Amino acid sequence: MMLSLATRRTTNNIHHKAASMTTITRVDARDIRFPTSRQLDGSDAMNEAPDYSATYVILHTDQEDEGHGLSFTIGRGNDLCVAAVNALAPTLVGRKLEDITANMGTFWRELTSGDSQLRWLGPEKGVMHLASAALVNAIWDLWAKREGKPIWKLLVDMSPEQLVRCLDFRFVTDAITPEEAIALLRRKAGTKGEREAEMKAEGYPGYTTSAGWLGYSEEKMRRLCREALAEGWQHFKQKVGGDIEEDRRRAAILREEIGEQRTLMMDANQMWDVDETIVNMRRLAEFNPHWIEEPTSPDDILGHAEIRRRLRGGLEGGIGVATGEHCHNRVMFKQLLQAGAIDFCQLDAARLGGLNEVIIVVLLAAKYGVPICPHGGGVGLCEYTQHISLFDYIAVSGSLEGRLLEYVDHLHEHFVDPVRIRQGRYLVPEAPGYSITMKPESLEMHRYPEGAAWQDA
Repeated sequence: MMLSLATRRTTNNIHHKAASMTTITRVDARDIRFPTSRQLDGSDAMNEAPDYSATYVILHTDQEDEGHGLSFTIGRGNDLCVAAVNALAPTLVGRKLEDITANMGTFWRELTSGDSQLRWLGPEKGVMHLASAALVNAIWDLWAKREGKPIWKLLVDMSPEQLVRCLDFRFVTDAITPEEAIALLRRKAGTKGEREAEMKAEGYPGYTTSAGWLGYSEEKMRRLCREALAEGWQHFKQKVGGDIEEDRRRAAILREEIGEQRTLMMDANQMWDVDETIVNMRRLAEFNPHWIEEPTSPDDILGHAEIRRRLRGGLEGGIGVATGEHCHNRVMFKQLLQAGAIDFCQLDAARLGGLNEVIIVVLLAAKYGVPICPHGGGVGLCEYTQHISLFDYIAVSGSLEGRLLEYVDHLHEHFVDPVRIRQGRYLVPEAPGYSITMKPESLEMHRYPEGAAWQDA
């Protein structure tokens, strides 16, 4: 089933654009890095001094539009991801956008598994999957621009059948089938317009991590807390996983600043073993954490299940378990959900293999009744995930219960269409595309290692 292009045109200009096919002529992959380690922005127990970075992709075409996508990394090794993009790029060059979008599910499998030798370097995980995400998201960005819609709207306007045709259900049909996905989407189809209007009026609820980075001084923490409260934030997250007494001291500062009535989450960034998690979280329980995020290895499905059981996750008075930003693929999420291992699904827009796989995980989470709270702690991730959360609420779950979208106040100034926040809520993006296009001057300044931002490093 090919999606109808003509029925979704809103202006004569857009209709004119649809009259000609769009051929991808060149893939441009760039190593873009921001020296955030200098101020310890993004610092946590596992990643003490990250340089927020992007493997940045531009799909050039024979038309006026470009497709932009990125995968987030934290500095060294970003060049490896760029090399992986270049290895996959021949799969796209010379292809027509309309042929790809006619059956996105088939295209996604071809990109991630079509070359068996490249697949061996994953499969569907690691550097190759990060590269796939940048390319896949660039395709979606190009498609949405050609349609004249932001990504969330492109998805919301699809019929359940059209949307499911974009997906590859291989390896997850024991948890959700295409038929189940269609039925799930039909449940909320008749009321999508109501929720869309609500989001445009009120925005999507968020939480801030900006005051909680591990490397910040007490003075900076208190100042950022007070600024966040003045801006209307009600939900806060702190990094833990270093010295437990220091974690307790910082938690006390945050509770003192935000009060008992506001929500405080904690994020250990994979630092602890299972038993260590229980010991440490019992010592932090007095600060009433809403969840513990990434308490142990992101690959340890049964470990997360055990932690959830012993912390009474999902129960009144318990501490919820959240993870997902380092989950390699939909299969890992399938197992986390089947094992009852998580209370909150923190999928990442660029670690999974692009939007196609993200949508599968959103559908899985909805079937298992687990709210999605996407990972936003990285360059471009807030821009990406606002579209995902809007799609989930409007077209899939129809619920805001337990759902919060992470916000970090870093690097948004480099985007053409950055996120907009009002009173702790994401305002609905309006510009066509995936909101991930960076300003040319920012790309040039932060190109590694020759960009001006790195000349005094």
